[in-house]
Amino acid sequence: MALNVNLELTDLCNIKCRMCGQAYTNKVHSNPESFMKWDVWVALLDGLRDYGEEIHLCPHWLGEPTLHPRFDEFVRYAFERNAGNRLFRHFKLHTNGVLLDDRRIDTLLDCANRPDAAPDTFRFLHFSVDAFTPAVYRQVKRFDHGARVFRNLGRFVERRVERGLRYPYVTIAFIVMPENAHEAGWFLEYWRSRFDRLGIELALSYDWPQEVVDTLYFRRLHQADQATADRLHREVLERLRILAPGERGAFISESF
Repeated sequence: MALNVNLELTDLCNIKCRMCGQAYTNKVHSNPESFMKWDVWVALLDGLRDYGEEIHLCPHWLGEPTLHPRFDEFVRYAFERNAGNRLFRHFKLHTNGVLLDDRRIDTLLDCANRPDAAPDTFRFLHFSVDAFTPAVYRQVKRFDHGARVFRNLGRFVERRVERGLRYPYVTIAFIVMPENAHEAGWFLEYWRSRFDRLGIELALSYDWPQEVVDTLYFRRLHQADQATADRLHREVLERLRILAPGERGAFISESF
């Protein structure tokens, strides 16, 4: 049995996605915003050895982990301590990609491909993008970081190819909502073309990906009027031919 463990490096975020609690409060955990201290990180990692189950580790919950001023140091330390997978079997990271510069890209690729752990330890890097044009990105995210995110995400995949590496795969998220539904096709064609140029097959999904491959996925928005959100999601999936008319999809929670 696997145990999913989230060790949140910070509850701060540098964008305010309109579908996230970060957009409506400055204290997402009802506590002052803060960064995890080094000694806490060390103690929490050491504590993972006490569990008798397979650990899947994610240093993220509601904050943006790359905001932590010692992000690279924290992640490198975790993988150094994990030699032989003695602390965690799998690792994943969620990010909005705004701060994923070349130095951090190489940090993540280095950690994912250490020879002292299983090759698939760092399975995927998840990007929350949700828009194609700058105007819609600003409308959904409240900040004008769209071009930077596209550049950083593309650079991550290019750098992985340049170094001849397999892991981590990327998952690229597009949550369907009234603000962005009209540009879902542009989003798909842009990323499909970019991956094609690199010789990489990009899988498509209508919910959380359930295979460990590079995936572009279109999730439904969760809101009070769920029926309306579901109809819009279905319209987009059928237009993109991800689901055929009348085809039923089994919606799932994140599990890998």
